[in-house]
Amino acid sequence: MATVSIPHPALPLDATAGVCEDDDQLRDVLRRALERDGFKVRATASGTEAVRSFAERPLDVLVLDVGLPDADGRDVCQALRAQGVTTPVLFLTARDALPDRLSGFHAGGDDYLTKPFELAELLVRVRALVRRRDAVRSPDVDGGFRLEPATHSIVCGETSVDLTPTEFRMLATLLARRGDVVRRTSLVEAAWPEGAIVHDQTVHAYLARIRRKLREAGASVTIETRRGVGYRLT
Repeated sequence: MATVSIPHPALPLDATAGVCEDDDQLRDVLRRALERDGFKVRATASGTEAVRSFAERPLDVLVLDVGLPDADGRDVCQALRAQGVTTPVLFLTARDALPDRLSGFHAGGDDYLTKPFELAELLVRVRALVRRRDAVRSPDVDGGFRLEPATHSIVCGETSVDLTPTEFRMLATLLARRGDVVRRTSLVEAAWPEGAIVHDQTVHAYLARIRRKLREAGASVTIETRRGVGYRLT
């Protein structure tokens, strides 16, 4: 039986892919595979480097390891989303439990692939994300500050104010959807483990602390409460 070759859909000219993976050997394998598939690849080994590099020069797609040495890859994704980066993100992780997969999507990821994996599947998933990327809305983000995932902090000029991991994830979710009303359930899904019981008073208390820390940092944003609906960062 003859082998039929099915061509890939054409990539955009100068399509760029990012790889954030701390394992040197795997990072090199991913880079070479993506380059053979037609991408120009930029690779990093840490979450801090990824945020700095990929926020300044957005990509067409990002392959992001969850277990980075300096930060949780999900926090890196949220930090990028908070800076207005809408690049589709494919998470790589050895964790395959349902709560882990769901937390990746709640953090702003677009797809999830568990290790070990086949390169052919990764490339198919990456191309699918590139085809869908134009449907992602680009929010207008200008908060006068950035979120640092390695330290879970607000950085505004020379001022840095620490956040708890939960505060970081709540603020990143609000900032990624700046101007929109974010429902309480969306904040809980992004900031707490799957299945956690979180009362309204708890959410209010966390938001009060976030507001205070934004003021301490000198950030020019406000978190509004829309009673019975949710919260909006303006």
